[in-house]
Amino acid sequence: MNNNRPQIFIYDTTLRDGSQGEGISLSISDKLKIAARLDLLGVHYVEGGWPASNPKDLEFFKEMARKPLSRAKLTAFTSTCRPGGRASDDFNLAAVVETGVKAAAVVGKSWDFQVTEALETSLEENLRMVGDSIAWLKQQGIEVIFDAEHFFDGYRANPGYALDVLKAASTAGAGWLALCDTNGGTLPWQIEEVIGVVRATVNTPLAIHAHNDGGLAVVNTLAAVRAGVTQVQGTLNGYGERCGNANLCTVIPNLELKMGYPCLGKKNLAHLTEVSHFVSEVANMPHYNQQPFVGNAAFAHKGGIHVSAVLKNPETYEHISPESVGNRRRVLVSELSGVSNLKHKAQEFGLDLSEFTDEGRQAIEHIKRLEHEGYQFEGADASLELVLLKALGRYREFFCLENLKVLVDKKGSEPFNSEATVKINVKVTNETVHTAAEGDGPVNAMDNALRKALGEIYPCIRDFHLTDYKVRVVDETEGTAATVRVLIETSDQTDSWSTVGVSENIIEASFKALMDSFNYALLKRSGDGRKRLN
Repeated sequence: MNNNRPQIFIYDTTLRDGSQGEGISLSISDKLKIAARLDLLGVHYVEGGWPASNPKDLEFFKEMARKPLSRAKLTAFTSTCRPGGRASDDFNLAAVVETGVKAAAVVGKSWDFQVTEALETSLEENLRMVGDSIAWLKQQGIEVIFDAEHFFDGYRANPGYALDVLKAASTAGAGWLALCDTNGGTLPWQIEEVIGVVRATVNTPLAIHAHNDGGLAVVNTLAAVRAGVTQVQGTLNGYGERCGNANLCTVIPNLELKMGYPCLGKKNLAHLTEVSHFVSEVANMPHYNQQPFVGNAAFAHKGGIHVSAVLKNPETYEHISPESVGNRRRVLVSELSGVSNLKHKAQEFGLDLSEFTDEGRQAIEHIKRLEHEGYQFEGADASLELVLLKALGRYREFFCLENLKVLVDKKGSEPFNSEATVKINVKVTNETVHTAAEGDGPVNAMDNALRKALGEIYPCIRDFHLTDYKVRVVDETEGTAATVRVLIETSDQTDSWSTVGVSENIIEASFKALMDSFNYALLKRSGDGRKRLN
């Protein structure tokens, strides 16, 4: 691998282009948090927004002036001056200067069709607008990245004019020329071919801004770098309008680890998974499980043959070390598993299966039967650990159910009322507790009843709380009689765990998951299950 490859500069537009994605709405506080984390990650440019377009972005830049980034260049986005107007009198450009940023991205038309139809002006006037806007910002001491909007479409339609736009921007002093595949429809070999022509035409450093409408934003970005581009623009997790932007979480590892281009450096790259999850949490978006490099499933192994090989040498089924991008290897246990899977999971739980071959095989068979019934342990490690403990004869039950009754009633226009009555036997004291509690729904009522019954004996239960509840229909063809799978996530101040329950009755499935959650939590808090918990 060539160690003399040029530095690739990372331009992150999550806060501007990424926030235009469906379902994403970032507050000022959200944007400040993400900007700070991107700065720590080591990206070179953080595009914060369009200060003249809305009050929120303007306020964001004011806040950033009080807490400047330590390494990245905060960049403001804007457009060229209006047709017939001067850059020095333009409101959009003036707003950029007022933010105090040292870099600005100026978007301009490079497709003749867009000039005449969208801007409703002449091709010559558009060239003037581009040159005047860039030159004026340069005079204010601002580095300018010129975003040549629809460049590849424009080049296909009228290559001479598209190149003239780049020449005008270069002559005016643009520091970068960003070639935008705005509609996301260009193919990788077309990207490389066009960039070859551009490099022979202008000397200004080039950037690539690819959208994912054809599912090719990442590969188009990599192709552009191969062709000589030295700045890549994109977003964390591929957020963006329509199908999104080039996903930097995929682009950066490919450039750094596969192609040998320095981007963030290996030390910073090891934080990529953490930052990816952080951004999805702040954006209140589910993190895509199968996302390359940073997804939870990116290094998850399920098939027994795969796991057996990976445990001998990870390179058998892993293209990179998961730790290099801050991820981790996961071994899943299911009906496809072998003993190797189970041994690895047991090691994660601090259990040794090396001397329990028969028990291990029995546990696998038991898990397969449970999965045939509709259970899934891939997202319920706590329930899986309890299954293993039972198989090894090391499980101690803290309480068992003697009776459960759940009532749901409604009077007239009043809200539904839920009440659960439980009668349980507490093993540590061998006493029977009979109590009831109300809740916002049947599951909440059962949760409250269990807490009420066990709280005096196991005070630590007060530290636990449900954080997530999911229901999945296992066999949709059965309609309302279908088997359902309930997944519950529970947390305390330091940890979280997931449990699963399955039944044709959603109340029973929920209660099974609750029982596992309480027993697991008490087991972890007690160590071996024989002590009274305080």
